[in-house]
Amino acid sequence: MSKQNGGSGPRCVALVGPYGGGKTTLLESMLWITGATQRKGSVSARNTIGDFSPEARARQMSVEVNAATMRYMDETFTILDCPGSIEFLQEMLNVLPGIDAAIVVCEPEAHKIALLQPYLKRLADLGIPHALYVNKIDKATGSVREVLTALQDMAPKPLVLRQIPIWQNGIVTGFVDLALERAYVYREHAASELIELDGDVRARETEARFQMLERLADYDEHLMEELLSDIVPPRDEIFDDLQKDLVAGLIVPVFIGSALGYNGVRRLLKAWRHEVPEVSVAAARLGVSSNDPVLQVLKTYHTNHGGKLSLARVLAGHVKDGAVLRHGNGDDVRVGGIFSLKGEAQTKLGEAGPGDTVALGRLDDVVTGETLWGGKSPAKLNWKPEVLTAVYALAINAADRKDEVKITAAIAKLREEDPSLVFEQNAELHEMTLKGQGEIHLKVAVEKLASKYALTLKTHRPQVPYKESIRKTASIRGRHKRQSGGHGQFGDVVLEIRPQPRGAGFAFEDRISGGVVPRNFIPSVEKGVVDYLHNGPLGFPVVDVAVALTDGSYHTVDSSDAAFQTAARIGMTEGMPSCAPVLLEPIMRVKIHVPSDATADVNGVISSRRGKILGFDARDGWKGWDSVDAEIPQSELHDLIVELRSLTQGVGTFEQNFDHLAELTGKLAEHAVTSRKAAA
Repeated sequence: MSKQNGGSGPRCVALVGPYGGGKTTLLESMLWITGATQRKGSVSARNTIGDFSPEARARQMSVEVNAATMRYMDETFTILDCPGSIEFLQEMLNVLPGIDAAIVVCEPEAHKIALLQPYLKRLADLGIPHALYVNKIDKATGSVREVLTALQDMAPKPLVLRQIPIWQNGIVTGFVDLALERAYVYREHAASELIELDGDVRARETEARFQMLERLADYDEHLMEELLSDIVPPRDEIFDDLQKDLVAGLIVPVFIGSALGYNGVRRLLKAWRHEVPEVSVAAARLGVSSNDPVLQVLKTYHTNHGGKLSLARVLAGHVKDGAVLRHGNGDDVRVGGIFSLKGEAQTKLGEAGPGDTVALGRLDDVVTGETLWGGKSPAKLNWKPEVLTAVYALAINAADRKDEVKITAAIAKLREEDPSLVFEQNAELHEMTLKGQGEIHLKVAVEKLASKYALTLKTHRPQVPYKESIRKTASIRGRHKRQSGGHGQFGDVVLEIRPQPRGAGFAFEDRISGGVVPRNFIPSVEKGVVDYLHNGPLGFPVVDVAVALTDGSYHTVDSSDAAFQTAARIGMTEGMPSCAPVLLEPIMRVKIHVPSDATADVNGVISSRRGKILGFDARDGWKGWDSVDAEIPQSELHDLIVELRSLTQGVGTFEQNFDHLAELTGKLAEHAVTSRKAAA
């Protein structure tokens, strides 16, 4: 195929897909085949080029994007190996603006098809060229075509099989390249061997190739005419169509192989070389038309020895070491080093040009997802990376009290790397919380705080922000009198305390007549009432209460603002218990997204968590998925994501927003009150 059909210049390809598909193993095979490394590491041996962090190696799974640059047949590629766990999906979302194409790596297992949809859907929506690499084909037990047929039912774009397997005694021993019309037999840890294409394999190839051409003809009238006229299209025309349709996002080519044995990897690399577009296509997709430097920051690394590194894709222009770039609102940053990455290893460069994916040093104020530019006008991309909503939370505090001052700064650095982490300080609950995408996500974050910043945290389940209110009206006198030599303290008030409708909030009314309480002391009475409402008789903030000042008295010498504040607090303290206090729990409006075959189970989960199902419908834009609307108490949501992922092979998720407060009685209320008093 002619060179001009594909991209040229440095290109950037992301490896994405579910956990366990073999992305990191595929990267290791590529690095070895291209001579970028002299030994092939393995995940089980914990010695891969990628996954070099302690947190990744301890779990034998990727927990952040790993970059590796290599050369193949005089072409430069940077491969971004993205984590497969859904809890680290943000890592993939961060790099999508800067890549030329993505390879979705999966296993030939029909029951794992749903795992692919979060990846295929986002790539299709964003118009990013992508192909499917069916890995572990040597372990396939069923028809690859049947797997793809089932997957096509939920895939947003047509899947086009580029290769078919050769079976021998129930085992895949090779493949046929449908575009080349050539058959190959696998050789372990070596290049595949070309063999004769004949017999049953030839018959299967003829049928599969015609199906591939029919799909391509849907987008090419000339090819359609050739097929209708029984004209065999030239090979170059077929390759041109494959490349054109891939770049246009019309099709998803499907390759097969086994990364562990290097099988099918060379053919994949050759396809990339010709069919992955150059950086100008990605730049156009993002709306970049400048010749001045424009870079997108894909990932931030805070390293123990090298300081801060910002992995960035050069979308346009050239950047030299020491160059001044702008970001955010136009603030200047100076590049303190340009590096090519191969996992943890860094190679210093003097300059980076269009298409290069490099790490920039010492950009202290730059965070993941930002755009950098070097021209006079700010560079505005058409879209920014999607930031996932947090679905799991832990309350945190420093194991050593002297380390508490370090928490905010250390977590800020984590959030520069991972914008899906959320840090909150709740003054009402006197609690700090770290929120993210799941248990493992937050455990990794806590481990990074310990390994990188020597900050050991204690974690526990966050408190629920219960409130309390009242059901009855009461009138009470609050009197404060103290004589201790000189001026004393005197304040006397009569308060009427009554319930308000739910959601009405707090109201204060002045009903004083005749000046029994001077006007200048009335704001102090209100302040005393408000101070009390922070901690009611059950131990929680009080809401939906109205208080009226109906009577009182004062002393011309001993009365003061402080005395009337104290009198009001005394009145509230003595009066509120007789107003039938009731505990209120927050009820959240929840929208749960799951594959349709899990919807019935999700309805059961909602009911078991004291939830109310409001209805469900097909998830907008997601084939084979449902969205279930419900109201669920906040106290029941802490580990909801854990159960949802257990039911859906890890792909279920949800969104939540506060809806209203509802009365809570019985043992659950007693437990909440007892726990609060014990904590106090």
